[in-house]
Amino acid sequence: MLFNSFEFIFLFLPITLVGWFLIGKRNDRVAVSWLVLCSLFFYGWWNPVYLLLILFSILLNFAFGWMLLKEETQKKRKVLLILGITINLGLLGYYKYANFLVEQVYLAIESSVHLEKILLPLAISFFTFQQISFLVDAYRGETQESNFLNYCLFVTFFPQLIAGPIVHHKEMLPQFVKKGIYKLNHEHISIGLAIFIVGLFKKVIFADGMAIYATPVFNAAEAAAVLTFFDSWCGALAYTLQLYFDFSGYSDMAIGIAFMFGIKLPINFNSPYKSTSIIDFWRRWHITLSRFLRDYLYIALGGDRKGEVRRYVNLFLTMFLGGIWHGAGWTFVFWGMLHGFYLVINHVWRKLRRDILKWSDGIGKVEITFYRVLTMLAIVIGWVYFRAETVSGANHIMLAMLGFNGVSLPSGLESKVGAFAWQLKSFGVVFNGMFGGSSADLGEGIKWIALLFLIALTFPNTQQIINSNLSLQRTIIARRPLISGLVSAIALYYVFINLRAEAEFLYFNF
Repeated sequence: MLFNSFEFIFLFLPITLVGWFLIGKRNDRVAVSWLVLCSLFFYGWWNPVYLLLILFSILLNFAFGWMLLKEETQKKRKVLLILGITINLGLLGYYKYANFLVEQVYLAIESSVHLEKILLPLAISFFTFQQISFLVDAYRGETQESNFLNYCLFVTFFPQLIAGPIVHHKEMLPQFVKKGIYKLNHEHISIGLAIFIVGLFKKVIFADGMAIYATPVFNAAEAAAVLTFFDSWCGALAYTLQLYFDFSGYSDMAIGIAFMFGIKLPINFNSPYKSTSIIDFWRRWHITLSRFLRDYLYIALGGDRKGEVRRYVNLFLTMFLGGIWHGAGWTFVFWGMLHGFYLVINHVWRKLRRDILKWSDGIGKVEITFYRVLTMLAIVIGWVYFRAETVSGANHIMLAMLGFNGVSLPSGLESKVGAFAWQLKSFGVVFNGMFGGSSADLGEGIKWIALLFLIALTFPNTQQIINSNLSLQRTIIARRPLISGLVSAIALYYVFINLRAEAEFLYFNF
């Protein structure tokens, strides 16, 4: 069941909300049980068989957490922690990476044995990391949670279950004991609904609108078609925007839905394409994953406590493992390594700028602009490998982007440039590109890419529009209720006429 589906919007969400508040007026424990059951139904909608997996994971980790809290012997507590993490990673490894690893072995020995695919359970990466953080904090004595029902809701809460954010128990569990969340709150409903509509519009209109320009290019690359300079760049930029608005839209919807229930989820997306460096990008993109990797992997590896060289090695390893977390494939491995390399270069440059060149801390507009352009270029290159199904497919696109196939422009562009076309041809430019073969398609594609980049790079994000503190008195909803209502109605109209049954969220694959 997708957030951008009629059954979710008109059936599941309203029924779950009404049940939550009606039951909550009488008994908050029963209300929590209702929400857990609804969340499990939401998860089981795709494949009921995997309900057994998530229930096993919940029981296992709660039991290990309880034992960690009760056990006083440090040696035994460490054994429990290692065992708990090993089982979690073992399950994740089996479902997510077993096929890939066995395929590599068969390729190495040149075997043609056919393998049955192991279906990847939805959200296994997210609820596994979430519960590993719980075990580590229980070992450190940073959590004392012993309420099984609250723990079940912490893991299964449906707005964040499928694609994050990766919530921390400190952020969620204390909220479940607040009596106020069980009472109908019109502020929570109005703000949550507004955020949900913004996210839904981003997903259905912007992200799905970009997919029709990105997908054909990447499919052509996998088929080893000769792509033109223009084809490859348009495809790469279209996917860059598709992923941005897909993930941003999901994050908004998750936060909005949760707030209708009185629950605040952490911000997971903060205008990452406005970043001035890769370091800045990872403080803005998938914020809760970056936090998890920093707190439970980078610091565990030693962080920056063992010298500069070790720090760079730890950064690279963290991003390498972050790439593997996203998926089983050499493209994800390469993407993670690429961002690890980016981060190392970024830190080295900062040190060089500060300690060797002795440049001032103040950064001028020209330097900032250069950093933003360079960062955006690095991100786009990374997304090519992230999106491609194979490394060879990604390389096809990259070679075309670098001009190795010559500079070819779409055939529909020749009539638009008029007399200037012969001058371009004299420099070796040809007009035979696949992207936007007709003038109409070409114009639409360029307009969409330009418009969405303008929005991503200059417009305020949802938190800035609605209000980061989620306080009704300070939001545009309270100041301009009629205008806000009209805009929301128009947005919903365009969403509903564009809903497609085959659409999905890109991050559901991870």
